[in-house]
Amino acid sequence: MGVNEAKTAILNNKTALGIEFGSTRIKAVLVDDKYNPIASGSYDWENRYEDGIWTYHLDDIHKGLQGSYSDLAKDVQEKYGVELTSVGALGISAMMHGYMPFNKEGKLLVPFRTWRNNITAEASEKLMELFNYNIPQRWSIAHLYQAILNGEEHVKDIDFMCTLEAYVHRLLTGRRIQGIGDAAGMFPIDTTTKDYNQEMVDKFDKLVEPYGFPWKLRDIFPEVMVAGQDAGTLTEEGARLLDPTGKLKAGIPMCPPEGDAGTGMVATNSVKQRTGNVSAGTSVFAMIVLEKELSRPYKEIDMVTTPAGDACAMAHSNNCTSDLNAWVNVFKEFAEAMGMEVDMNHLFGTLYNKALEGDPDCGGLLSYCYFSGEHMTGFEEGRPLFVRSPESKFNLANFMRNNLYTCLGAMRVGLNILIDKEHVQIDRLLGHGGLFKTKGVGQQILADAVNAPVSVMATAGEGGAWGIALLAAYMVDREEGETLDQFLDNKVFAGNEGSTLDPNPEGVEGFNIFMERYLKGIPIERAAVDSKIW
Repeated sequence: MGVNEAKTAILNNKTALGIEFGSTRIKAVLVDDKYNPIASGSYDWENRYEDGIWTYHLDDIHKGLQGSYSDLAKDVQEKYGVELTSVGALGISAMMHGYMPFNKEGKLLVPFRTWRNNITAEASEKLMELFNYNIPQRWSIAHLYQAILNGEEHVKDIDFMCTLEAYVHRLLTGRRIQGIGDAAGMFPIDTTTKDYNQEMVDKFDKLVEPYGFPWKLRDIFPEVMVAGQDAGTLTEEGARLLDPTGKLKAGIPMCPPEGDAGTGMVATNSVKQRTGNVSAGTSVFAMIVLEKELSRPYKEIDMVTTPAGDACAMAHSNNCTSDLNAWVNVFKEFAEAMGMEVDMNHLFGTLYNKALEGDPDCGGLLSYCYFSGEHMTGFEEGRPLFVRSPESKFNLANFMRNNLYTCLGAMRVGLNILIDKEHVQIDRLLGHGGLFKTKGVGQQILADAVNAPVSVMATAGEGGAWGIALLAAYMVDREEGETLDQFLDNKVFAGNEGSTLDPNPEGVEGFNIFMERYLKGIPIERAAVDSKIW
């Protein structure tokens, strides 16, 4: 689409805006009436580790919301010469899970406990036994029950609890709503009723009844909505929060807020059965839309849903590119110390491509990218770690290949369960996120890791912000009876298959050898965590 067509779409309000709160970046993407990104903005931020809790401050959330929107509005002005005063539809997305409890006055009762915390083991185990359903430590219900078990005073005062995107949505609309994809990361979902599982709700209410709290679970949880439903409109107060300049008008329709897993599925057209996607950034997860429920619960597998409410298996690893990025920054420092000016895209591209020259098994190198705990392998804390033997082939190519492999190691543990034990069929696997920005490298590594073809679309770099913009567009543009997968197939992705790479047999064998080493080396990571050095 040319400049004039995009400008016309903006002036005629034939646009949709998606804002997604990622772990390290908040991104805003504006799409036109053909669902192509025409402008974007971003705001960098970082989580904090305070008093043993991974968190973000509310001020950071508000500043990031405003900063990403302001950067987007600036981009619109520079590209098209017009002020952004409205959009056709708006959606908010964020990293899934976590715990944000508020009292009647709207005060956050404890610092936001993000998905990155592994501090709810006791609650997770007890709820899994109660429900006969996997309740990961990241889930909101695990955080709530752990707070109860810990005797935390704030629990009795809870009026509303939610995840990050539902919090922002409430700020903008005044409504307590959660998209079903991340509602499934709060509490088990009944895919028939498209709502919280009532039998399990009743079990939980009975479990905590002796504590005498003035609430039942549904009193404090957000209402569940599926893709396409009306989730309110931007209020005057919300418009001023989003755009303090006062240029943005209220009244914009808003779609149900969704988690980053759901928006990633939309952004990769992976909402149909037997399709899947892998999102690889600060964390990494594979989402596979199931034909049928799994035979039994697994601690390593989250059961969640697509934004339309279809059952989906999620193999989630807390750790992916943080350690890899840290090593790349070391190379940046070296280059600058040598008097070189460093372009980060060029640096990433050079190092990633170098990895493809390495031995298929990384020459005997081993690392764990555990910045935080890793439930897939049983760690509540992590220690980034690189080890080798005297016989290992230690060179740059193997070093980089090893660092890319280990990004996928923990996730592969979960995928092994789905493929080998549950015989889940996957017709298509699509990759998106930072790991795939360098063309062909992360894509090939993933194809080898899962021994399946992997596709990456040209829009993969747009990620979840584009995905939530598409969900906003679906809400206002869908035809009567048009399902989300039909909308994506026929209107968004028609003719856009992306590029596909098949697994390389040598790479598959090499990754399998690496995984054997990875699993045998777990005691090394355990020793690092248990040591009293840090």
